[in-house]
Amino acid sequence: MSRLLALAALACFLLFGGRALAQATDAAASSPAAIEVSLLTVGPGEIYWQRFGHNAIVIHDPARGQAVSYNYGMFDFEEANFFVNFLRGRMTYQISAEDPVEEIAWYTGEGRSITRQDLRLSVAQASALQAYLENNLLPENRRYRYDYFTANCSTRVRDALDSVLGGALHRQMVSPSRGFSYRLLADALMTPQPWLMAVIDIGLGPYADQRLSYWNDSFVPMQLMDHLREMKVADEQGELQPLVKSEQVIAKSRLPAAPALPPDLRWPFLGIGLALGVLLLVLSTRRQSAAARGAFAVLAFTYSLLCGLIGLVLLGLWGFTEHQAAWRNENLLIFSPLCLLMLGAWWRSARPGMGMSRFSRVLAPAIAVIAAFALFSKILANFPQANLHWILLILPGHLALARAALERSDNPD
Repeated sequence: MSRLLALAALACFLLFGGRALAQATDAAASSPAAIEVSLLTVGPGEIYWQRFGHNAIVIHDPARGQAVSYNYGMFDFEEANFFVNFLRGRMTYQISAEDPVEEIAWYTGEGRSITRQDLRLSVAQASALQAYLENNLLPENRRYRYDYFTANCSTRVRDALDSVLGGALHRQMVSPSRGFSYRLLADALMTPQPWLMAVIDIGLGPYADQRLSYWNDSFVPMQLMDHLREMKVADEQGELQPLVKSEQVIAKSRLPAAPALPPDLRWPFLGIGLALGVLLLVLSTRRQSAAARGAFAVLAFTYSLLCGLIGLVLLGLWGFTEHQAAWRNENLLIFSPLCLLMLGAWWRSARPGMGMSRFSRVLAPAIAVIAAFALFSKILANFPQANLHWILLILPGHLALARAALERSDNPD
């Protein structure tokens, strides 16, 4: 009897257990392996357009047997009217799909750092992200209006991740702040190229000095990488888990690291400005010397020409372009286009006995008064632009030229 029961049990196992095992095997074979999502962050490069760094979303889909890097930072210098659109603030960028192995090799060859962060996304979230990115790749969707601070390769990556996480990133990043501004981050990253840093800093208006949240300062890929380390997402049981489940440095930078903050230029610029102002005063008082008159005329003419031309550019950026970050630039108080109206007077000052016209004797002090107001305005809430260093550099020259103009009032031309 016991032998009969054993045979019956074995038959049941073979019949039902074998069928269940076969069903489990078939289900495992038909279920796709999980899609893996990573954020690839590339550090700054040597060329000016590489200074802000770069990032991309890498998706490894076992069903396709390949990994794809989705890159929102593509632009083309050969595009029709590229530089005209750049000047007008109407730049167009686009997304592309690349081989991450080739991308990593390219950036490594440039000596740039590369960090990969593997993200903890559910199967549904990873699939939704893949669909989101593939939809962006469609010809009618791949191009977008680019903005350095609010719509670039990093903000697009941030927004794509936030969309499939149900706004979890935005909720966690919209309030915290490190106290950075667009200006501080841009100037710090451009520090290795000081002339370009100076051009950018002069051109940025008060918009660039707003205090940024984590969400907003993520326009810098390296900032987004740092913030993601602090982000939490809910797992399938509703428990909060770190979004970044692992991180790997693929390549270390061979380039000098950018500082966390730009250099403080207030004292150096004050020293240069005072030296220039004193030189103008000394030359203007030695009108008996032809060499001194000539040197003063050249220096005053060049100084006013540069200030006036910079002012015209700032006015053009404000009035005729869509570069919002350059609007209402308070540097117009010191780089005044009115300086161009003084060029003739300063050039004629090289002649012996040549004085200033009444118009010039009024205009030069007016330019100096406006520049002096720029210094006073730094205590007013309505003038938030961080441009004190430029005021300290330029104001002494305007004051010296105003005095020189008034000293020549006894010799009208």
